[in-house]
Parts: sequence; structure tokens; C-alpha cells
Amino acid sequence: MPRFTHTLLASTTAILMGAMALHAQAETRVTYKSASAGTAYYQMGVELAEAIREGTDGDVVVTLEESQGSVQNVMEVMARQGNYVFTTPPGLVTRALEGTGPFAERQNPRFAEIRGLFPIPAITMHFVLADEQGSGGGVVDLDALEGKEILIGQGTFGAREAQRYLELFELIDKVEVANASIGSGPDALKNGQIDAFVTASSFPTPNVIETAASMPISLVTLSDEQIEETGAARQTIPAGTYAGVDEDVETTSLPVIAYTTSAMDDDTAYALTRTFWERRDAMAEEAAWWGSITHDMVGNIAGTLHPGALRYYDEAGIEVPDELR
Repeated sequence: MPRFTHTLLASTTAILMGAMALHAQAETRVTYKSASAGTAYYQMGVELAEAIREGTDGDVVVTLEESQGSVQNVMEVMARQGNYVFTTPPGLVTRALEGTGPFAERQNPRFAEIRGLFPIPAITMHFVLADEQGSGGGVVDLDALEGKEILIGQGTFGAREAQRYLELFELIDKVEVANASIGSGPDALKNGQIDAFVTASSFPTPNVIETAASMPISLVTLSDEQIEETGAARQTIPAGTYAGVDEDVETTSLPVIAYTTSAMDDDTAYALTRTFWERRDAMAEEAAWWGSITHDMVGNIAGTLHPGALRYYDEAGIEVPDELR
């Protein structure tokens, strides 16, 4: 091989290797911890990771990790370094900062470093009834549960909330609570074994979609006064979300937030937050639950925002409560 050609090949190889090394250095890696594989929230993590990759042209790479739940996600703040992003209801962050609840015996100064980024789809309460008249419309008041056999399940957020609401609104002695797992709710409703079931998930939730596609259903809508009395966050399920439910449904939800810590640099937090909001509509075209996210949900964040996220919100003109700054 001529010396000139050999030198040219060596130079080209060196340039390519240098470019690859530069790209590797420029690439920002983020760990995202949400839920166990197979759950809706793990799937959201898959979708979010892809959206971040596309929205940053691959400059930010999100790696998913399985989780056993929100308490574990918060607990890991004690040991995690670098770009750690996790999801949790904001109430758990409040308890971590206070050193109460599951954190009473494991208080740690690193909890004070938790910082908010953006909301993700909330866990939304659905009270699903068979529409006996099949008249359409698909919306009924809470008192429509009176005299019904209702499946609420046990041991889940949805079951605890359903039990609380039945007691709060003095319905617990006016309904019959079915003794079965919540997973059997759709089939039991279709087979006439129960009159209603309760499920809590981001919407549109698959088991309600499946039920509404196979039989007429109604969803319970709460009044403003009832929502205020629950003390929970308001959530509107838009008309048309489920077949036959042609009016907005006012219900409640448990907000879920993507958090990080102050160990993340401002530019990375800014890029994640900006890309999330800029890709939200595209994500909603692929998975409808992203369409439930609105700017006013930023107010559900507990603690304070990461400065990088705050920079984006201020640039975009999105209202941020003073206590989050």
C-alpha cells in the first residue's frame, strides 16, 4: 500500500474515532425509575424515553429501571447520584421532606434535594356502572350507586379511595360491596354478576375501554362540592374518551410527578422538561393518556421545581405557583 494512502486511512480513522468519542462525551444519560414491567406506568416510561431521544436528536438517552413502587423510588434518592429521574405522587415527597409516614424511620437530608420536573398522567378514579336503560349519555350522579352491588377490590389506591368515598358520602350501607378481585370487574359487569366496579388508572384505561366497547356503560360524575369534600385533585375525563360516554366526567385523581434531584445540572433538567412538553401532543397521538396532561397540573408538584425546569416554564409563559420557585 502506498505510504500516502496508508497515512490518509490512518488520518480518516483517527478523525472518525475522535468524532465518536466526542459524541459519547456529549451524550447525556438519564436513569428513569417508575414502576414494574407490564404496568401502564412502565409503558409510559418506554414512550417517554423514545420521545426524549427523538426530541433531543439522541443527545439525551433515558434508561428505564423497574421499580417496586413509589416509596422505593423516593427512598433511592438517598443513594443515587447524577441524573436520576423517578415518578411518585407528590404526597410522598411531602412526607419524605417532613420525615413522616413511610419515611419516619428513615429520614435523610438528601430528601431535601428532590426537585420537580413535570406531571405525568394521574391515577384517575372511575366508577363504572352498567347502563341499564342503554339510553346513552353515559354520565350519572353518585347516588346512582344506591342499591347496587359494586366491586371495589382491595389493597390498592383505587380500593382505598372507593371505600373512603362510600363512607364519606354515606353510601356504605346503601350498596353491597362484592367480594372479588378488581381484575374480574369488566367480565362480572358484562355477565350481570355485579352492577358496577371501580378502577383507578390513567385514562383512557384499557379495562374501561374494553367494557364500554362490549356493553352500554355510565360513569359517575361528581359535583364541585363533592370533589372539594374528598380533598383530592379534580380530574376531568373528556366527553368521548369512552364509547357511549358523551359528556365530560368530573372525578378525582392522584397526581403523579416526574422528579429528579439537585444533582442534575440545569441544562439537562431544562432539556428534559422542554422536550416533554414539546413532544406531549405527538405522544398523545400514539397513546391517548398523554392527552390528559395540562399546564395547570404543574401546580400539583410538591416541594420545589428544579431550576432548569423553572427556566423552561418561565420561557414558555406557563404559570408556576410561587411556592414552587
